[in-house]
Amino acid sequence: MSNENKKKGFFLTRWFKRWFGPRQEMSALEEEQLQSPIRTIIKNFTGKKLSMFGLIGFLAVFLLVLIAPNYLEMDLGYQDSTLSNIPPTMNMMKVPSELKGNVKKISPGTTFAIGVDNDGEVYSWGYTNVAGGEMAHIPEEVQNAHIVDIAAGYDHAVALDDQGELYVWGNTRLQQDMFSPEMRQAMMKGGDAWNIVQLEASNQFSAVVTADGNLYLWGNGNMADIKVRKSYQGRIKKVALTGFAYVVLLDDGTVAYAGYKDKDSVLAKLPAALEGKKVVDIAATSQNAAAVTEDGQVVVWGNTTKGEKDVPELSSKPIDIYGGRYHYTVLCENGDVFAWGDNTHGQSEIPASVNAGGDIVNVYAGFFQNYAITSTGDIKTWGLRGYLCGTDDLGRDILTRIVHGGLVTMTVGALAVLISTVIGIVLGGLAGYFGGAIDMVVMRIAEVVGGLPFIPFAMILSAVLGSRVDTTQRMYIIMVVLGVLSWPSICRLVRAQILAEREKEFVTAAKAMGVKEGVIVFKHILPNVISILLVSMTLDFATCMLTESTLSYLGFGIPLPTPTWGNMLTGANNSIIIQQYWWRWVFPAAICGFCTICINLIGDGLRDAIDPKSAER
Repeated sequence: MSNENKKKGFFLTRWFKRWFGPRQEMSALEEEQLQSPIRTIIKNFTGKKLSMFGLIGFLAVFLLVLIAPNYLEMDLGYQDSTLSNIPPTMNMMKVPSELKGNVKKISPGTTFAIGVDNDGEVYSWGYTNVAGGEMAHIPEEVQNAHIVDIAAGYDHAVALDDQGELYVWGNTRLQQDMFSPEMRQAMMKGGDAWNIVQLEASNQFSAVVTADGNLYLWGNGNMADIKVRKSYQGRIKKVALTGFAYVVLLDDGTVAYAGYKDKDSVLAKLPAALEGKKVVDIAATSQNAAAVTEDGQVVVWGNTTKGEKDVPELSSKPIDIYGGRYHYTVLCENGDVFAWGDNTHGQSEIPASVNAGGDIVNVYAGFFQNYAITSTGDIKTWGLRGYLCGTDDLGRDILTRIVHGGLVTMTVGALAVLISTVIGIVLGGLAGYFGGAIDMVVMRIAEVVGGLPFIPFAMILSAVLGSRVDTTQRMYIIMVVLGVLSWPSICRLVRAQILAEREKEFVTAAKAMGVKEGVIVFKHILPNVISILLVSMTLDFATCMLTESTLSYLGFGIPLPTPTWGNMLTGANNSIIIQQYWWRWVFPAAICGFCTICINLIGDGLRDAIDPKSAER
């Protein structure tokens, strides 16, 4: 082997031992000679458990607010009263084990669902505490009866037993359980006059269709059109309820609006696509209706603001259609399921497992949930499962608003610190290095600015600006005001450090070499005080975040609906919310407090790591 190859082999062996071999113990003197200031600071910082806890906690929150908004989309104009003030829960589609393989029917409500098995037993699940009632409290007479059909509305449920008896529970304060005189007469007649073939429930009203083609509606008639024109009675095969009206499928295959408010309703204006065609099924969402024609066409009409008209290309002819609050679901001849419309809660995004086997025999859809039953009795679900952190008074997801609000709050804090640091470094550097009159002027200005009460000043500025600026401009103004009024402390710190550094030998040497004064200040002296500045910036970051949150909480910061951690707490400043809707203030306050504590722990850890005498104290 040549000498050159021997040298290469020796080099590779030594390199391997250096990287992967056991570490050679060095004396304290040898290690001190090899240790750089940066490595010393890192070692001191990582050696403190609280500092590392703060760093990991802050990075976790930072990554959450940085990455999560890409997956948790937020619509600033979104609100839904049916989802307001829901506590943290993820069990809205947790079907009871007794129903699996034994489902007769499932009817989804707003945040709950009810189901009946083949043995006539009724079950409820999800968030069952609706306005005016508790859906989990199934009446004893319902439990003792043999139920054959059920229907869930916005705030109540209806059940039908095998004797033709109707039961209503939940919110019954608005006549949801008050049957009309015509219904009572039909009950007394019996036979086909009270042989119910369809049972439906909607927003404070319900409906039944009997075998003789009659439709009966009951409930709160002040809000909904619950009257039926006599010319349609005896011809009705099916009814589809919207939030405040209904359409019917007649025995000749046509669709009609059978109520008395047809002049004011967009549902009464049937689309031209239905002319001359026979309809086989109908369904409705909150504000529109849909029909499936005999040739497999799906036609939607009414107020379609959530994409309900965007019918996808179907793999085969649809046979059944179902309506949720803002979406439609269809079951095709080949067993495939399709959905479209609003997908805020995943109700229109069908999992691949649903259509994997093509064995779906029935679908139950409503509001924000979907349940598909396979030929073997398995239940596949998709849609709104719940909210990890609950919702606010407008039905908005607290977690989504925390994530997006954190991004705004942290951005305001970071840029405000950057502005104040730049101003403080420039003015502090000039005052500390040149002294004399410059020092006197800068320090007097710093005292004046430092004496300004920031929060009252910002409140006055906000009141003066009023609605003349939009949310983005207001955010920039808050950042600038925070930065412009927060620089005096950094200025004093930089000035004091430069006063100590400017008399050292390296500064004298730089002057002797003819280096310009500005270069000496900002290139030679400033790097020696940058470590202390990092500590100050870290602590000021937490202070600016709290100040922005305080302003938003007081109503003088970034206005709603743009979320920040501060304005999310604005609506929680009354005893009712604090006692009954704890999740609306606990989660925003917790993450804001946690983030601030973590930043302070990082600042304290950096201060102790940079100060070589901190270990002796």
